[in-house]
Amino acid sequence: MVLALVVTVDTADAELASDDLWSLGVVAVEERLGPSHNTVELWTSLGEEQDSVITALVALERPWTWRFETVDESVSETWRDFATATWVTDDLVVYPAWMQRPESAEATAISIDPGATFGMGDHPTTVLSLRALRALPTEAATVLDVGCGSGVLAIAAVLFGATHAEAIDISPAAVPTTIDNATRNNVAHRIHVSTTPLADVDGSYDIVLANILAPALIDLSFDLKRVLSPTGALVISGILAERHDHVLAALEPLRVVQRYELENWTAITLRW
Repeated sequence: MVLALVVTVDTADAELASDDLWSLGVVAVEERLGPSHNTVELWTSLGEEQDSVITALVALERPWTWRFETVDESVSETWRDFATATWVTDDLVVYPAWMQRPESAEATAISIDPGATFGMGDHPTTVLSLRALRALPTEAATVLDVGCGSGVLAIAAVLFGATHAEAIDISPAAVPTTIDNATRNNVAHRIHVSTTPLADVDGSYDIVLANILAPALIDLSFDLKRVLSPTGALVISGILAERHDHVLAALEPLRVVQRYELENWTAITLRW
């Protein structure tokens, strides 16, 4: 048996709520009739750590109600039957670990099993973060992945040539999942993952990746700047294309050098 998260919203808010859940890192959302007229229930999972899930939901600052339900694991895993490979760029593909590697001799292929964490690599915010990362000079770089989820970004960074990636996440499930995926892609020796809070991370990094929600980006803005080297690049995502000025304001004096957009989401690269 596994733990399901059930969010109840007005029918008019269903699309917005689904987008919020996707941004938190779910791998599937099932919509069901709600308990009353003009309401729906969105069934999904964010892992087995209730405290971490509640923290993430509170960060959304939405007036919706939620509860936890125990469901049969075989039912909760049916989404895997419909998972497909995601071509991020012509030379980068992320594919489910239970599928065969897509055929392309010249492409970098990342095999991922998200477990109960963020990150099949197919959500627009992840695709955009990967595109932004791909455009940066990663050779011999040091990388910090804030909110690593399944480790997709950290793994991509070292495959692109980074010497080391530090991956952190508030969810305990991210640690074994990222380790498993790093091992699967033969880069475990170059990635360290933990639940260390960003405020406790020492040193500076050439590339800092933060694919997390806008409220978290604002809350962490001081430390995101603190850990970014003077010549480094910060990539942020998990923000809406038309509503992120408040995030950029919190990250000043960093300046925008590149933007990427997909399906109303955006990723932004900033530098000093």
